[in-house]
Amino acid sequence: MTRLVPPFAILALAATLSGAASAETIGTEAVEIEVETVASGLKHPWGVAFLPDGNFLVTERPGQLRLVTAEGRVRDAIYGVPEVVARGQGGLLDIALDPDFEENRLVYLTYAEKGEGNTNGTAVARGELTESMSPQLRNVEVIFRQEPKKASDLHFGSRLVFDNDGHLFVALGERSRIGMREEAQELNSHLGKVVRIFPDGSVPEDNPFVGEDGALPEIWSYGHRNQQGAALHPETGVLWTNEHGPRGGDEINIPEAGKNYGWPVVSHGVEYSGQKIGTGESSAPGMEDPIYHWTPSIGVSGMAFYTGDVIPEWQGSLFVGGLARPGLYRLTLDGEDVTGEEKLLADMGARIRDVRQGPDGALYILTDEEDGKLIRITKAE
Repeated sequence: MTRLVPPFAILALAATLSGAASAETIGTEAVEIEVETVASGLKHPWGVAFLPDGNFLVTERPGQLRLVTAEGRVRDAIYGVPEVVARGQGGLLDIALDPDFEENRLVYLTYAEKGEGNTNGTAVARGELTESMSPQLRNVEVIFRQEPKKASDLHFGSRLVFDNDGHLFVALGERSRIGMREEAQELNSHLGKVVRIFPDGSVPEDNPFVGEDGALPEIWSYGHRNQQGAALHPETGVLWTNEHGPRGGDEINIPEAGKNYGWPVVSHGVEYSGQKIGTGESSAPGMEDPIYHWTPSIGVSGMAFYTGDVIPEWQGSLFVGGLARPGLYRLTLDGEDVTGEEKLLADMGARIRDVRQGPDGALYILTDEEDGKLIRITKAE
């Protein structure tokens, strides 16, 4: 059962990031950390994946996929990425490696795909990454398309998460505009949904709406706004997501099969004009409350559970990037309850788009800037 936990005080910490070649030691509530820029010069990077050889794959929203070497060199764009609609919030978005990447070399991408006329929508494609220092994507195929496509440059979502049973979750947006966002409550539309598919795009037979008339079988949960972060809980194996509220009401949810998360009927936020949304209430029977929310909004983005040994003081914490109120937010947890919040890197002043734990046990973030950075966070020695 989900529960609403009131926000805790945010603790702003002094953290000024220095140049790309240096690292800085910063004091936090629990531990001193070292913050180091691995690579810079990335154009509005959106998602990062870790290759087995120690290199990185980074998506840039304008439409490029970059190989970043372990030493921080940003190489030329990788050929074979699908054409993207790079307008507004659209472009090349998230990235994930297949769980069997070392055998099949498959890479998954979400992006804004052009439709008829001025319409577009979020799509998921996969391709094989060739093995070289100048790799390419080949045999690229689209495995999922959000339907229907809409004439909007807003709220594409989207994050990709593989679970432990071979399913792929895709967390989507509801395209924002009045007349579109209402489809978050409709089961004949992918807008404002978490969908669950197999890696080839086929639909698991145990999805909650399989066989239901008028319902799209890919849907896992509904009533979401603009989902920007998603991660699998390391102990339970359950999906957690975050999503933007409007003016207030950013949420963390634990999407369950067939459940309704309320948007745009209920919300902890209001319209940017100040007008109420939907019923004007924050909850309603038959609709799930978030386990945590922010009002005012922080502009939630990438999300990761930390389990590494590099910073043992942070084990069990949940990290969320902030875009509207830039910073890295560390949440302490007791099961599904948020017990505390700490804001890190506030003085850096950069929008944090993605947060991941690396295979080396360090925490990595991407800054959403024209000169975006890939940053590594470790414990100070």
